[in-house]
Amino acid sequence: MQRPIWSGTISFGLVNVPVKLYNAVKKRTVSFHQLRAKDGCRIRLKKVCSADGTEVPPDSIVKGYEISPDRYVTVSAEELQTLYPQASRSIEIEDFVRLEEIDPLYFEQSYYLVPDKGAAKSYKLLMTAMRDAGRVAVARFVLRNKEYLAALRPAGQTLSLATMHFADEIIPQEELAGLPGEETTPTQRELAMAGQLIESLTAEFDPKKYRNEYYRRVMDLIERKAEGQKIVARPAAEEGAKVIDLMAALEASLAAVKKKPPVKERRKRASAR
Repeated sequence: MQRPIWSGTISFGLVNVPVKLYNAVKKRTVSFHQLRAKDGCRIRLKKVCSADGTEVPPDSIVKGYEISPDRYVTVSAEELQTLYPQASRSIEIEDFVRLEEIDPLYFEQSYYLVPDKGAAKSYKLLMTAMRDAGRVAVARFVLRNKEYLAALRPAGQTLSLATMHFADEIIPQEELAGLPGEETTPTQRELAMAGQLIESLTAEFDPKKYRNEYYRRVMDLIERKAEGQKIVARPAAEEGAKVIDLMAALEASLAAVKKKPPVKERRKRASAR
């Protein structure tokens, strides 16, 4: 069973809903240790002084912010503690908005909110009212001494909470080089062909269809090596040729898609796996 990582209340107006916060995502990653190649000895990393190379114990290390080359302002742990946001056990709803108004760029980490003891009715009231209104809540809350902006929305039988980036953390598109200009406007024929290609690849979203193949391959490699199998490295895949004739590439893509079974049949095959 999952364990909550935080508990508090959702506050909107004068209504408080006690809730518990759970992780909604379990990352599928593979962690490797660094070993000495000749004997498998574990490598330990030490913190050393760049001036004399001596190892520095943890109690002699302070935080420093570089204001110019090799010039730092040091900040103590006590000084930082005075700047922490005021400890709170409340998710303060500030606004209700439409989900489509929030660019997915703003979303960061996902969690579940579950009602605490005795809060099931008020929890379901809020969830149902939000679903009926077609709104999500924008709120603030404090987790591990850091203030977060968050979006709350109905998700099946629960409310989900997604932490969000603040507006000044999103890089403006004006700072990007190489964006397409007027000279790259597609022709009507190109648009029609691209539209056909999109339509031929359109299907209902099924998250189970998309698997973390790299993770599966790495774990398979580890298991086979642990069993003593000898692994032969595959040659690197050749890079695809650059697209020179856009129309020819679109036509070839459509021809390839037409050879595939219909979307409904592909969906049945995927669900049967």
